[in-house]
Amino acid sequence: MLSFRRGRPEKEGDVSFGMYMIGYIVLIVGLAIGAHLLHVPPRWIAVGVICMMGIGILTGVTTTRHRDPPT
Repeated sequence: MLSFRRGRPEKEGDVSFGMYMIGYIVLIVGLAIGAHLLHVPPRWIAVGVICMMGIGILTGVTTTRHRDPPT
C-alpha cells in the first residue's frame, strides 16, 4: 500500500533516517559493551565506535535517501 507524504509516494517499508540511526546506535553500544567485557583496550573500543558511526551514517543516508523527481 502506498501513502502520500509531502507530495511523494512512500512505501510502507520505508524507514526514516532517525529510526535507522537509533537501531545502529543500539548495535554500536552492544558491540562496545561486548568488547569491554572481552577486555579490549578502551582506545580500540573508541576507534571501533567512531568507525561504526561513520559506516552507520553512510549506510543510513544511502538507505533512506529519496531521489529528486525528474523535472
